[in-house]
Amino acid sequence: MEAMAPEQPNKAGLAAFSERADEPAAVTMLNLLEFAPDGGRERYAEYGTAVAPLLEKVGARIVFAGEAAPALLGDDSWDMVLLVEYPTRRAFLEMIGSEEYQAIAHLRTEALARGELHPVAGVDLPV
Repeated sequence: MEAMAPEQPNKAGLAAFSERADEPAAVTMLNLLEFAPDGGRERYAEYGTAVAPLLEKVGARIVFAGEAAPALLGDDSWDMVLLVEYPTRRAFLEMIGSEEYQAIAHLRTEALARGELHPVAGVDLPV
């Protein structure tokens, strides 16, 4: 199977996410990022600066950002892991659908050689 471009939406995943847009629960987006060689990290920093006010506008917040180390299990490796919490799925969809976001989305695309975006929701585990 050929890898998708960093900004190529997974249509089935986006449809399933959108079907739950009216749920009132928060959702955390797990970003797995591999930067493009020759300036990808710097370009992503530009994206971060540009997206920050849009995150604030929809009530989202960065929960965690960190450099990734080589995998202990599995074969994939990433340069950075980022967790962004949105108050609702609808808030995420509104942000990425806005004209303001569309104007800066190219920065993320240009920054990445590869990326994955996974919506995750908290669960209660037995202790």
